[in-house]
Amino acid sequence: MTDNKNAEYPSTITHAMTIDVEDYYQVSAFGKVISPDQWEQWPSRVVNNTEKLLSLFDQKNIKATFFVLGWVAERHPELIQAIHQQGHEVASHGYSHQLIYQQTPEVFREETAKSKQILEDIIQTPVTGYRAASYSITRQSLWALDILGDLGFTWDSSIFPVHHDRYGIPDSPREPYQIITTNGHSITEFPLTTAKVLGQSIPAAGGGYFRQYPYQLSRWLFDRASLNQSRPQMFYLHPWEIDPEQPKIPGAGWLSNFRHYTNLHRCQARLEQLLEDFNFSSVSNSLSQTTISTTKELDQLNHGS
Repeated sequence: MTDNKNAEYPSTITHAMTIDVEDYYQVSAFGKVISPDQWEQWPSRVVNNTEKLLSLFDQKNIKATFFVLGWVAERHPELIQAIHQQGHEVASHGYSHQLIYQQTPEVFREETAKSKQILEDIIQTPVTGYRAASYSITRQSLWALDILGDLGFTWDSSIFPVHHDRYGIPDSPREPYQIITTNGHSITEFPLTTAKVLGQSIPAAGGGYFRQYPYQLSRWLFDRASLNQSRPQMFYLHPWEIDPEQPKIPGAGWLSNFRHYTNLHRCQARLEQLLEDFNFSSVSNSLSQTTISTTKELDQLNHGS
């Protein structure tokens, strides 16, 4: 860890730094104009962008968790080996970056098992963490947690406690908690970061929010969510978010373009500053320092209790 953190934000806990390893053309925002069978037609930039992040984390002496898309791992196993060999945690981001609630349980199980096996074959280490494409474990798809448990996953970071047009369980816990699935599996959920402001949950976890907000606001929200550095938080980013030179996707629409392209040229510098202002490590390292006191049955999440 770096030891020159900003004194305004004392480093008393370790937050989770996570990277969703996918290419720019695979995001859900472009799903209506680029289908998976067209992905090979676009020039890949994921290796170079991820290597830039690996270099930055090496400079800052930070270990992170990389949620890797199985489709990417199949084509770039050397990148996944490098992530693992440099001491970072490898977790699953599914295989084809499809929204879970648009899949059948059978397809989800098949794809998730396939992706897990691909990653484990590459790094020769069990993969026990998972993150859904676009945080798509919602009340419509809580059944996915049973499948994750069946497949041997022990922790997840897919539930965003916010209102959003694509994801979110607004009244779910904001701190790490245990979920007991219908099949009796116990899964630790590390939710995406939100800060309470005037009674409203404001997303503060990274990604597009990190690029759209002014940096000082992002920093303030992240600290507020942590209750003045007393509770670990989850930060995420995608390799394409530090790549302002990526090709533009035609026909995506103004909202998708706004979400995807806003402030790409500012993102890496903001990330570097964030790494100076807060302590980060992998999800497992952060959870190991966390006391988990809340347990939820799936039925409780489904009905908001």
